Amino acid sequence: MRSGIDILVGTPGRIKDHLQNGKLDLTKVKHVVLDEVDQMLDMGFAEQVEDILRVAYKKDSEDNPQTLLFSATCPHWVYDVAKKYMKSRYEQIDLIGKRTQKAATTVEHLAIECHWSQRAAVIGDVIQVYSGSQGRTIVFCETKKEANELALNASIKQDCQSLHGDIPQKQREITLKGFRNGSFKVLVATNVAARGLDIPEVDLVVQSSPPK
Repeated sequence: MRSGIDILVGTPGRIKDHLQNGKLDLTKVKHVVLDEVDQMLDMGFAEQVEDILRVAYKKDSEDNPQTLLFSATCPHWVYDVAKKYMKSRYEQIDLIGKRTQKAATTVEHLAIECHWSQRAAVIGDVIQVYSGSQGRTIVFCETKKEANELALNASIKQDCQSLHGDIPQKQREITLKGFRNGSFKVLVATNVAARGLDIPEVDLVVQSSPPK
């Protein structure tokens, strides 16, 4: 960064650290991209993002950076916040259209109702039926505690490991590598830790409960 770079990719907290330590100058930034903007602004990052962008944006200036916001979902409040950073004639590109849900036609969707106390047993059975002993499965959970408990539950017969925010980055990378190369067959992850996972040939994805 000292010798100059064209593109910087970073998490809000780390970029803010560098700004505060005087290691980063954003006054000449030409383009700003916020990925997963609905999550970024909803998960407590809004203030950090504001602090970072305050340097680069001047009120009502035509010379502000070009701003690109990417989001899987766009609630009204996302647009309200977006207007702070975007020019009045901003363009909205919607890849979904009027269909509120759009999924691959090759994927089968099932909803299974069960009591919370039976959830682990039901998930174990579903994995056995739809993924078997050789297929790969990802199970998403809401909390780290739930991910840990499910990964250790005897109802899941296949080798299983968990992935969440309390696991050190180095161990996370080892876990993901093991899952990719087939060392174990079931990955239990929290929704947040799993954002942006790129793992080919997953036979089954289980959402242990509807996201709140």
